[in-house]
Amino acid sequence: MTAGHLGEWVAARIFDITLQRSATATALDGHFARGTLTGRSVNVKWYLKREGLLDVTRSGPLDYYLVLAGPAAAAAHSRGTTRPWVIESVHLFDARQLLSDVQARGVKIGTATSILAAQWTEAEIYPRQHNPTLVVSPRQADLLRLLAAPRTH
Repeated sequence: MTAGHLGEWVAARIFDITLQRSATATALDGHFARGTLTGRSVNVKWYLKREGLLDVTRSGPLDYYLVLAGPAAAAAHSRGTTRPWVIESVHLFDARQLLSDVQARGVKIGTATSILAAQWTEAEIYPRQHNPTLVVSPRQADLLRLLAAPRTH
């Protein structure tokens, strides 16, 4: 199992997403089933480290990227490091706006597209609610905390 597949399953349960029946749908994992984003399409990502990179597509029908992210880290080689299966933050990016912003910066679009730190902050919906587009309920926050790294004293 990959973090991507598990991330889709986790996001579906926490954020009420109806997943596509086929995993072969290009850039589209499902649709929000409830709330203010009902019916809007979503591509779910789970990055075990938040390195400032996002797989971005030019796909027309995509409305949002929902990114579950592990601890923040610099984009570098992974030799001698670990990628824990934890969620430290969640980010919701408007797919069309992000594509426009990336194109305006002249950044290569595709796998490992560089996203500015300010964009990650603006898109954050958990643990800090910077993006009001999808408000994380107390129940959703409780579930996400279950997937956080254990805190040491």
